[in-house]
Amino acid sequence: MIHRANSYIYGMRSVLFFLVFICSILGARAQSDVLARNFFDQGEFEKALKTYEELLKENPQNISYFFGVVQSHQQLENFKKAEELLRQKLNNSANNPTLLIELGHNYELQQNTERADQFYAEALSAVDARPNYAYSIARTFQKYSLLKNAAATYEKAMELNSELNFNIQLARIYGEQGKTELMFKNYLELIEANPDFFPIANREFGKYISADASSDANTIFRRLLLSKLQKNPRLLYNEMLSWLFIQEEEFLKAFAQEKAIYRRSDKSLQSILNLAIMAREASNFQAASEIVEYVVAEAPSENLVLQGNQFLLKMQQENEDEKTNAEVEKRYAELLEQFGTGLNTLALQIDFANFLAFKQEKQKEAVKLLKKLSEQANRDFDKAMIKLALADILVLQEKFNEALIYYSQVQNLVKNDEISQNARFKVAKTSYFKGDFKWAKQQLDILKSSTSQLIANDAMELSLLIEDNSIEDSTQTALKKYARADLLAFQEKDLEAIQLFGEILNLHKGEKIEDEALLKQAQLFEETGQPEKAKNNYLKIIENFNTDILADNAHYYLAELYANELGNPEKAKEYYEQIIFNFADSIYFVEARKKYRALRGDYQETP
Repeated sequence: MIHRANSYIYGMRSVLFFLVFICSILGARAQSDVLARNFFDQGEFEKALKTYEELLKENPQNISYFFGVVQSHQQLENFKKAEELLRQKLNNSANNPTLLIELGHNYELQQNTERADQFYAEALSAVDARPNYAYSIARTFQKYSLLKNAAATYEKAMELNSELNFNIQLARIYGEQGKTELMFKNYLELIEANPDFFPIANREFGKYISADASSDANTIFRRLLLSKLQKNPRLLYNEMLSWLFIQEEEFLKAFAQEKAIYRRSDKSLQSILNLAIMAREASNFQAASEIVEYVVAEAPSENLVLQGNQFLLKMQQENEDEKTNAEVEKRYAELLEQFGTGLNTLALQIDFANFLAFKQEKQKEAVKLLKKLSEQANRDFDKAMIKLALADILVLQEKFNEALIYYSQVQNLVKNDEISQNARFKVAKTSYFKGDFKWAKQQLDILKSSTSQLIANDAMELSLLIEDNSIEDSTQTALKKYARADLLAFQEKDLEAIQLFGEILNLHKGEKIEDEALLKQAQLFEETGQPEKAKNNYLKIIENFNTDILADNAHYYLAELYANELGNPEKAKEYYEQIIFNFADSIYFVEARKKYRALRGDYQETP
């Protein structure tokens, strides 16, 4: 028994030793591979060559090491040696036409395009015998940006074998070549064969389709779709036209397509309602109203009628002045009389309470309404929504401690919901309003990693504001004034807030708070219809604080102001461009690039 046990232990030790030995070899090889690539990337081609040759000697079948050796020779202009290696590989391989492209490329590096083209043609002719080789041949052509050859390879293979489908590869190549119409045709063939491909194709379309309906790409795509719709009225083409019109912000044209889809299918009205939301977000209130009125007229359920009317009321508040408030209040009362004051109208009642508190200065009525609603609520989610609205109104009344209690209750009611994170942010904001900056910052620092990007960004901005303006000024005098002005803005006392921000700018010039006050005041100038004053504030930030954290905000807001309120697209383009080149890590980078390209007239078809 002892002898058998010793034999077992000895055997296990041998296995472990062997495994350790193998792992050490593989680890050393992996390190050498990384080392070779680093040498190559840093331009130390002789060292790269030596390392790759050692690796290839140890593992002759590794194609990556082989091409590492070839490419190192090419960088050292040892073209004959590179050709010798490639020919040896070609002779020893079972008909690998991609090596012909590699040989052609080797000649192209020597400026011998005639000889290179001969090898490329020979590689392409290999498709005649074996169409299945097309993918690897075309990919190798693409590696060296030989797009014409790659496209020809795929096209020939599909002609020779109808079962092969390289439409997606061809579409991408056509796009890179600027052959926009061919690209769209190929994508449309793919979508027609499999409609589920449309969302994937959309990502590619987004590179070419812009908000400019007159651009070549938009015109071509629209013409193709309308032509196909006339020949074959498939709902698929209506869906794609709707998508195109949405990109162009032609919401009523998209609405016409969505109506056709609704009438001819069993789809719900939800997509039409979503279209209204997009129109509203784009500030096209007329289109949004027309779309929602259709939803209300067609709605098969009272709930959808209620949602539609609620949407119209909220939009009316956003788009009209205080003179219409009495009319809006009357409409809320009519809807509540029609649909009741039970939990089925909870969202409507919360909206009404907010309207009474923030627009009509009827906070007591609003609180009474919400407390009565709270008595009916059974679900934690409903209770949380009501308490959140109550707390907001208490902040409006500057009853901060009571508001903090409600916000904390919300966090306990819906611990794992985004509403809980929103309530935590409001705890921090309320503490900031009342001057308890230390506690506010502690809450904000927790929220920096929030799952909601919006909350995380807002938390980071407010945390930095508190931190930056607490270091130099231990009394936090300027920060207290700023928090007060911020509260006035929350209370929709915009003119008072503008005045207090102006006082901060006069008394605390040169302090950390200055750029923050300029930005906040500029936004209030915009809200109160003073675009020129807003422009001046943004320009001051750009001129005096261009290396600070708010510089990208100022550039983006100024670009938006020029594009919309001031009607100067050239100036807008200038400031979008500044974000692209100078603020690559900005949260506005993607939007700025998209809008800049649209204004510049990109997405044009090249010859």
